Amino acid sequence: MDPTRTPAVPPGDGEFSGTLIYTIGEYRMVQYALVAAGLALLAGFIYSISSRNEVSPRYRTAVNASALLQAVAFLAYVALFVSWQNAFVRVGERYVPVVGEAFDGGLRYADWSVTVPLLAVELLSVCAVAGRRLFRQRAVAVAAAFLMIVTGFLGSQVFDGGNRVLWLTVWAAISTVFFLVLYAVLGRAVLASRGELSPDAFTTLKRATIMEFGVFGAYPLIYLIQQSVGPGSNLVAWALVTQLGLCAADVVAKVGFGAMIHKVAKLRTADDVRAGTGTHSEEVWISHVKQADAWPPVAAALTGHGAHPAPLPVRDGDGHHGR
Repeated sequence: MDPTRTPAVPPGDGEFSGTLIYTIGEYRMVQYALVAAGLALLAGFIYSISSRNEVSPRYRTAVNASALLQAVAFLAYVALFVSWQNAFVRVGERYVPVVGEAFDGGLRYADWSVTVPLLAVELLSVCAVAGRRLFRQRAVAVAAAFLMIVTGFLGSQVFDGGNRVLWLTVWAAISTVFFLVLYAVLGRAVLASRGELSPDAFTTLKRATIMEFGVFGAYPLIYLIQQSVGPGSNLVAWALVTQLGLCAADVVAKVGFGAMIHKVAKLRTADDVRAGTGTHSEEVWISHVKQADAWPPVAAALTGHGAHPAPLPVRDGDGHHGR
């Protein structure tokens, strides 16, 4: 093993990424990923806030949840970037850990404790559930999401500093129980919406759910790295996989998913206007295609007269048109 690549300090606190010596390029890769992910989350937040009026108030909870979780995640990435900057000092052609400082990767768990429950709220807000049923499903999903993150945090950061495989395994198993509960609640809500949503809306919702479930599955895989690495491992390579992988997963899970749920909310808004079960003060457009006219028109709203606009053609999941 290259002696210049061994940890500068003994691994601890469940975060071996902060104990290693990096080349300039390796250090900057992580630095770049943290900044890029933070900026993507900031852009997602601004988009959600600026476009919230494109969605009917009935589905606006989804957009509000998306904006809130992106703001929280952005602040967490600011803290992660500052921690990364303070944890290392450049010595020649290497970045080495600063004595008395440590990169606090555990900040991610604080972020996830807030944002993962909000992701559940975001998804349920565009599903065809309402009333007491929505309240129960949302309560179970939020609780399961929070407990999934907290139990993972206990295993990776708290018990024996996240350095004992026994505790990592025990708490991973407990976290997995809540992980499965969350999947079950959200999956059932999506499948139950099939008959209530238009083909376009349900197809987008299904794709967003599949993407989110897939990304959720990436987090425990990265968690397993902490159980698997040892003195004979290429720690720097695994540290890069961990940090870059988590940054990419956060952007997809929060920004990409948020954009898809926003589209579902707009499609449901247009569907309600066309069906005469909802109103919206402006035209609904998606990808430069008008989905519904504003209803009621301003003149009709002021006078109390006017007929409901004729429905626009509805495209099915294969792109065909029909009434």
